[in-house]
Amino acid sequence: MVSSVHKVFVSYHHANDQAYRNKFEEILRDSEISILKSVQLGDIDENLKTETIRQKIRDDYLSDSTVTIVLIGTETWKRKHVDWEIGSSIRHTEKNSRSGLLGIILPSYPSYKENKYNPYTIPPRLNDNLECDYAKIYPWNDNPQILKEWIHDAYNRRFKANPNNVRPSFGQNRSGDRWFD
Repeated sequence: MVSSVHKVFVSYHHANDQAYRNKFEEILRDSEISILKSVQLGDIDENLKTETIRQKIRDDYLSDSTVTIVLIGTETWKRKHVDWEIGSSIRHTEKNSRSGLLGIILPSYPSYKENKYNPYTIPPRLNDNLECDYAKIYPWNDNPQILKEWIHDAYNRRFKANPNNVRPSFGQNRSGDRWFD
């Protein structure tokens, strides 16, 4: 049985997946296994310069987190803020060490029922880190004990593998039905 409490940052597509984010928080809150943080709509002024927004994400929201969870719905891969949050969380900086990383496929994801995912319809930076074994991906689960094990595994994995953070950051949100290198 895993007994550690980890500070978890949750990255997700706000417009499409807020209900899953809320449910996820409810599951973890009721089990008292993790402390959750996210950037909420309106928390950061969109008129700020891109680098200022990235720095605010890193310094104000990720500074004490130990694991970043990406909730993956139908369009999560398109979101620049998801890309920035993943990139910032796996960077070791003066104010924060890098976080563990994992993805959770939401029931809204097209092939969720088949327990499959298309690497070109998940966030590219997450996919890069799946390929180098820094991150893992799982299907949605509302069992707090299983979630706790996944979070603890991601926390431990951050010391066993090096993250891949060489992909250029998104300059803007993407469109289309998949990303391409």
